Parts: sequence; structure tokens; C-alpha cells
Amino acid sequence: MYGRFHIKNAIVVNEGHSLKADVLIEDGLIKSVIPAKNQLTHQQTRDYEVIDAGGLYLLPGIIDDQVHFREPGLTHKGEIYTESKAAVAGGITSFMEMPNTIPNALTQSLLEEKYQRAAEVSLANYSFYMGASNNNLDEVVRTNPKTVCGIKVFMGSSTGNMLVDDQQVLQGIFAESPCLVAVHCEHEPTVQQQISYYRKLYGDDAPAHIHPLVRSDEACYLSSSQAVELAYRYNTRLHVLHLSTAREMSLFDSNKPLIDKRVTAEVCLHHLWFSDKDYATKGNLIKWNPSVKSATDLEALWQALADGKLDVIATDHAPHTLEEKNRPYFLSPSGGPMVQHLLPAMLTAVQQGSLTLEMLVQKMCHNPAIAFNLLGRGFVKEGYWADLVLVDPNRNWTVDRAGVLYKCGWSPMEGESLRGMVTHTFVNGKLVYHDGVFDETTKGQRLLFDR
Repeated sequence: MYGRFHIKNAIVVNEGHSLKADVLIEDGLIKSVIPAKNQLTHQQTRDYEVIDAGGLYLLPGIIDDQVHFREPGLTHKGEIYTESKAAVAGGITSFMEMPNTIPNALTQSLLEEKYQRAAEVSLANYSFYMGASNNNLDEVVRTNPKTVCGIKVFMGSSTGNMLVDDQQVLQGIFAESPCLVAVHCEHEPTVQQQISYYRKLYGDDAPAHIHPLVRSDEACYLSSSQAVELAYRYNTRLHVLHLSTAREMSLFDSNKPLIDKRVTAEVCLHHLWFSDKDYATKGNLIKWNPSVKSATDLEALWQALADGKLDVIATDHAPHTLEEKNRPYFLSPSGGPMVQHLLPAMLTAVQQGSLTLEMLVQKMCHNPAIAFNLLGRGFVKEGYWADLVLVDPNRNWTVDRAGVLYKCGWSPMEGESLRGMVTHTFVNGKLVYHDGVFDETTKGQRLLFDR
């Protein structure tokens, strides 16, 4: 049962503008967006539950195009239920999840099982990538572009090895994919060469700070440049995930509007927040693939966001248990949980002057919707699904373990001082989260695509 809500006195941030307005929600959709100067009458709003949002910003729900929620097969790390709950607490109303679960989502039937599970337990809207391997091209080409977000290709091995290194198969995927191809780019021979070198140098006592040397900028560039070349050769709709280096920015176009791009680019929170100096205190907790790299790389990523070369900000949320992360460097898996803290961290970056609130909404709401051709989401528009987030931009807080909602029970953001907090999250017009309280009776919907 959908509610009817009247959100009043909010500052609505949408399509490059911030405007004080009221928003009416009905039947799961945004019914009206009314500028504050046009006063609503009691007769117009008497049947609506009123939420006074004075002093709060109203944003479209965040769309995270890259998460690992670990179900099936890895549920000691996370589950669709637990991680989607953390996501809505962080203002994420839609997510796209990766295929490197156990079993890998390499057939259409296994993929559909994940959708069925999400329909039962996910508090947020959901889509799941079809996985690619060296021997499932026949399954990849059967993917329905209207109901599946994309094809995921690991051009470098990571946690859960789905490496595609057969060049004939890789070309076949780029040539025949029926929808967007999303790629993890690290050149595997270069990575393996560095692993061998540093194993001989350090043995079992390797420190975490070698990670950007093992997973180097050279490895990233060799792979991402190949992906971009293949995309232009075959006119593939390519989306390059979790970019991490200054050098790679030369591969991407800032002159075209997003809607005209065939090659788009994503950056993740950890590559915008941490640099190699943080390995001294965070160690394996910030071990990701691709690696967190230098302060110079971090600055280049921020500049590329401003220039329009980087189109989307996401999380690559990838939980592991603390016991796993505290193993020696070579035995510690890569990845960390981030969905609860993406929006507050980026609101903090707004306060620090690293980007504007309007750009935040563009990169985390509008652009994912445009890049993936999402139907009816990503904007505060009449007739769109009411995926909406209210945030208090002035609430100061420090991330601590007691407040972490991830099943793994920790966050690499612990100890970070943030300014900006989610107060309300609406998913399909339903108030799913409000100041620490969840309505777990409501479930998200399968995302659909206009392709």
C-alpha cells in the first residue's frame, strides 16, 4: 500500500538547480513539485501525511551502479537484506550488483535466482549484472537489455576469479553484447609479475602499502586503454568502473554530453577519499582492486569529475569480515563496505568545496540514470518514481563501529568526521527509513531500462 506524502519547505536539488519547493507523493510516484511561491491550500493537501523539511535538502535517491552484496554463497560477509538496509540508511535507493558470488552468475537461470531473492528481501530497488567468462558467450548474448543493467567483464582478476583473458572471447563480448558492458580493468600479466616480485621481496610479511605498486597505474592503464579501444572498434556501449589513476583520464571525453557518449567512466568513494599515505593507519582496510593510489592520482580524479571526464560516483561496496581483512597482506581479500557512508562523505566534500551539491546530484543520481537508460528514476520530476532522500547538511557526526549497519560490522570510514546526514529515504513512494527507524515491510522493485 502506497502512502501519500506532502514534503513541505524542502530545498529541492535537481537538474543543476536548488529551489525551495513542496513535493507531493502519491501511488509511489512524484505527483507534483510546487515552488514555494505557489502556496498549496489545505484542500489540496488534506489527505497527505505532512513532512516538514525546513532546513533539509531533498535529493533524488542515489543510484549505486557497483556493489557486491555477497549473496548467494558468501553470506558470512553480507546479504542482500543487510546491505540494502545499510544502503537505504545512506540514501541509496537503487543498486546494481555484481556477478562474482558463489556460484558466479554466468547463466541466465542463475541470474534470475538473484532477482527472485532480491524481490523477497531487498529494501532498495535492484538490478544484477550478467557475468562474463571465457566460456559463456552464448549466455551473455541472451541477456535482456530491458531488464538487466549490463554485462560485467573482469579484465583483471579480483576477489572471486572471473577473469576473461581469452582475447577472442573478449572481442566477441564487445562485438555481440546486447547491452552495456561494464569492465574491471587491470592488466593481469603486469599484476602477476608484481605479485611475484613482492612475494620474493617480503615473503609472508608484506606491508599493505605495497598494494598500489602491486596493482599499479601501469596495470590499470594497459587494461583500460584496451577496453576503450575495443569499444570504439565494435561500437560497444562501455562503462569503465572504479577508475583510480591520473593517467587513465586521458582516455575519456569531456566534450560530449553524457547522453551522446558510447564510453562512460565511474569513480568510487575510496579513490576520492583515501590516498597511499592512509595505508599507514588503515592497512588492509583500504585494500581494494584497483588500489588506492597517490595523492596526485586522487587530485586528478577530482579534477576529472569537474571536467566531465568522470561521469558517475559509486561505491564498489564489497564487504569482508574483519578476520579476513586482518590476515597478512597477500592473504587479505580486497574490498570494503561503503554504501551507508557514500552520500554523507560526499556531502562533507560539498562542505569542503570539492564539488557543489548540484554536481553531487548529477554524478550520483542523474548520470547513472542516463548512462544506464533507467526508466523513471534519478530525477525529481512529476511522474517519476518517488525515490527521494532528505538530508540535513549541517549535522556533524563521526563514523563509529556502533552505528555501522553492514553485516561485516566495520567500516573503513570509522573515525572520519562527516558533515551531512540522511534523515528520510523514500523508495517507490514508501518511507523506508527515518532517523534510524526502518519500515522493513516494504521491498524495492526490479529496475527497468529504456533500451
